[in-house]
Amino acid sequence: MARSDDVSSLKPFLERLLSRSKLSPVECEAILGLPAHERIFEPHRDIGRLGDNRSHSSLVLKGLVGRFMQNSRGDRQLTALHLAGEMADLDGVVRPDIMYGLEALATTTIAQVPHQALRAMAQKHPAIAEAFWRESASDVINLSRWALHLGRGSARTRVANLLCEMAVRMGSVDAPRLEFSLPLTQDQLSDATGLTAVHVNRTLKSLREEGIVTYRLREVRISDWEALAVEGEFDLSEFNR
Repeated sequence: MARSDDVSSLKPFLERLLSRSKLSPVECEAILGLPAHERIFEPHRDIGRLGDNRSHSSLVLKGLVGRFMQNSRGDRQLTALHLAGEMADLDGVVRPDIMYGLEALATTTIAQVPHQALRAMAQKHPAIAEAFWRESASDVINLSRWALHLGRGSARTRVANLLCEMAVRMGSVDAPRLEFSLPLTQDQLSDATGLTAVHVNRTLKSLREEGIVTYRLREVRISDWEALAVEGEFDLSEFNR
């Protein structure tokens, strides 16, 4: 692994923290100065395995990462998707033996940031520690919403909610992106929604036939945002918290 000397690779992570927290110029420079080692993972490769004792956290620079749990039969359930600029396992700073795995869902570039450096920075700068805490709290809220829809949502609700979430995260709460790439295979969509591939296909077909959304060749095109949000029980005001 070669050390990345391009501090700009950490800018998306800093911008994400600044969207929720106030940091001084000195604190911003501290984040940009973190050591990072870049690695590229091909699709379907594990970035972090279940129960690994990790010495670093993984910042997504490019691509798409899935967080997953796995049962004794090897069946995986995706519990979160991480986009560029997101630290997929920030909680590993205080709990290195993370009990979930990370998988590259597309060709993905990761910046591995040592836990030791993150801990030292948080101890020196309490505002950064609070920003990390706020980021982790947001992650817990999103995980709770994900669990709600998996446990109580219909197939249409699960699929529509996932597409709504991606549209907002790739755009904004004020302007969701209505056309975007989502490089998930049918099996990965199944792992994300807790449905069979056949059920996912039927659900996407019905949403397409109703003129709500089209998902073809891993490209999403939302024709009726309001209808998709209703189908997905997606509340923008809640997502903005």
